[in-house]
Amino acid sequence: MATTHHTRPTSAHPARQGWAVGLTAFAAVMLLIAGVLDVLRGISAIAEDSVFVATPNYVYEFDLTSWGWIHLILGAVALIVSAGLFQTSTWARVAGVAIASLIIIANFLSLPYSPAWSIVMIALSGFVIWALCVVRKDDSYASGDM
Repeated sequence: MATTHHTRPTSAHPARQGWAVGLTAFAAVMLLIAGVLDVLRGISAIAEDSVFVATPNYVYEFDLTSWGWIHLILGAVALIVSAGLFQTSTWARVAGVAIASLIIIANFLSLPYSPAWSIVMIALSGFVIWALCVVRKDDSYASGDM
């Protein structure tokens, strides 16, 4: 009786590699968009634009300029991380989840100032986190960088 050994292939299936590449590219583009939108939101808040709602007695109340700087910095970091995702860097996947999480928290806390915009940014960042977390290591790029 002969025994057969089933060995697992060293590289992922080409379809899975394509799926992983597509999801990472999706996350990179979405994080790029979220970063640009957060930078623009930060600039308009720093300039104290009239698009923001004045909410009295809010628990997480900050000066509008403070929220502007928070969003501006988060947006700038998101732009840098999205560039890393386009380069398929492992650090960028981890940082992408972290910065998207911070964007969700910041938008939740600033929800009363711009409700519709905050909900859109929360959803967009949620898609980024999903796309970066759903790809497993063995589904990653053929180059093995991820």
